[in-house]
Amino acid sequence: MIAVTFALPTESAVFVHLLRDARHEMSIEVFHTGVGRRSCQDKIDMFLDAQRPAILISAGFAGALSDQLKIGDILLAENFSTPRTLQTARELLADSFTRIGKLFTADAIVDSIEKRNEIARTTSAIAVDMETEWIAAACAARDIPLLSLRAISDTPGKPLPAPPHVLFDLHRQKTEFGRLALYLLKHPPAVLRLIAFARRIRSARNSLAAALVIVCEELSSSDRRTNE
Repeated sequence: MIAVTFALPTESAVFVHLLRDARHEMSIEVFHTGVGRRSCQDKIDMFLDAQRPAILISAGFAGALSDQLKIGDILLAENFSTPRTLQTARELLADSFTRIGKLFTADAIVDSIEKRNEIARTTSAIAVDMETEWIAAACAARDIPLLSLRAISDTPGKPLPAPPHVLFDLHRQKTEFGRLALYLLKHPPAVLRLIAFARRIRSARNSLAAALVIVCEELSSSDRRTNE
C-alpha cells in the first residue's frame, strides 16, 4: 500500500477524484495531517502506528522562496525524500515544470518577502511548507521510504491575498469565514486578490494531482512486480 498525505482536503480533492478510476489497479491510502507541527506530528504517528505503507508520499502545496519557481511547478524535495523514491519520481517527471531542491518546513505560514529571503539565504531551500519535516521524522523512525512532492501555490511575486491569520486559523485548523469577510469589507482590493489566488490554487491542485497519479501508478506497478 502507498500512503499519500496532504495537510487538507482542499489539496487532495482532484487527486482523490482521479483515483476513483484507478482504484482497481492501485492500493492508495489518502491521509490528512492538518496544517503545521501541532496537528501533523500526532496524526502522522497515529496513522503510521496503525498502518504500514510500503512507501509514503508527503504531498500538498508549498510556497516558493523566489520567483524562479512558478505557480503549479512541482518540487521534489531532495532533503526529505529517500534516494530511490526521489530517483524514480525524477525520471517520471522529467520536464520543465519539475524542480529538484531543498524544502524548508516552517512553524508558521510564511508570507513576507523578507522572511522568504531569510529562509532561502540561511537554509538554501527553494520552497517552504509546514508538515514535511515531521512526516519525514516519523517515516525515518519506522524505516518507511518517503517521497516529498509539492506543488507551488504562491510565490513572492504572487503572494497570499490576505494576512495568514485571516486566511487560516492554525489553532482551529480552518478558515474563519467571518474574519475573512470582515477583512474583505475593510480591504476591498483584497477581493480581486482572493479571486486570483483561488485560480492559482486550482492550477496547483491540478498539477499536483497529475504528478501524483503518474508517480503512484509506477510505484504501484513496481510493488506488484516485487510481490509476484
